[in-house]
Amino acid sequence: MVYSSVVDCIGQTPVVRLERLFAGTGIEVMAKLEMLNPGGSAKDRPAKYIIQEGLRSGLIHAGTHLIESTSGNLGIALAMVARAHQLPLTCVVDPKISGTNLEIMRRLGAKIDMVTELDEQGGYLNTRVARVKWLEQQVPGGLWLNQYANENNWLAHYHHTGKEMAEQVSGKIDYLFVAVSTTGTIRGLSRRLKETHPDLKVVAIDAAGSVIFGTPPGPRWIPGIGASRVPELFHPESIDEVVLVNDLEAMEGCMALLEHEGILAGGSSGSVVAGIQKCLPRIPEGSRIVTLLPDRGERYMDSVYDLEWQERIRELSRGRTLA
Repeated sequence: MVYSSVVDCIGQTPVVRLERLFAGTGIEVMAKLEMLNPGGSAKDRPAKYIIQEGLRSGLIHAGTHLIESTSGNLGIALAMVARAHQLPLTCVVDPKISGTNLEIMRRLGAKIDMVTELDEQGGYLNTRVARVKWLEQQVPGGLWLNQYANENNWLAHYHHTGKEMAEQVSGKIDYLFVAVSTTGTIRGLSRRLKETHPDLKVVAIDAAGSVIFGTPPGPRWIPGIGASRVPELFHPESIDEVVLVNDLEAMEGCMALLEHEGILAGGSSGSVVAGIQKCLPRIPEGSRIVTLLPDRGERYMDSVYDLEWQERIRELSRGRTLA
């Protein structure tokens, strides 16, 4: 097929069996490679759906200036889709963002607004959100897309990611493991897959230090997973279990994916691997697990895959235990 724009190339990502990584477990693990979206992550889907639905409804038009808080991947996805529709975009980011992600957003035409003040949880999310709200009032035509509350976030995964996964994976699905941040992905996938697999057990992988599920706040260094506020999209009924993964475990999950499967993935993908590994002892033999690997690893060469960064994470993690 020949597509009319790069935006039309979003979706239809493949599913692979992680046969080498989980060999000998008696459990089949299948992962949808969302990193193969043209913008490099699962965030391409809500970026496309939110903007196109906004254009269809009239909420977004030629005079609109899009504004969003992002730790990296959504900013890239929004910049790509906004450029295709000739819409201005400002991304509010913080110092933890990957330098590569920041440069990609700039190259795609996004304006960058960097916050540097920590919020009351010790992170930057609430500071970023406060800045976005201020910009929305100051920038002519400003519109906060608000990935944390926008219903089109989870609907993108219900109508597209989940639909594809249901079609690609024939037969039973026993478990769904998903890394959470805005919780839009897990809500959309859970809703869609439980329509055809009512006994499906949905497991959320959250970062140690995230407050989404009421656990104590703490420092987090892996971007793209966890949050320092509870997203408005959070729908507890979509989730059956929560597993916490710390930065060291996420990093080690990335290295395991690389070593055994030759997959260079981002930190949230490593968190999913670590979460599955934690649950393996109590998952019945013969079970089938589906998950998705949200983004590429090339953008984390200065963090997750940097030897000095890895050593700093090991030092910070010594003595840290999870509840």
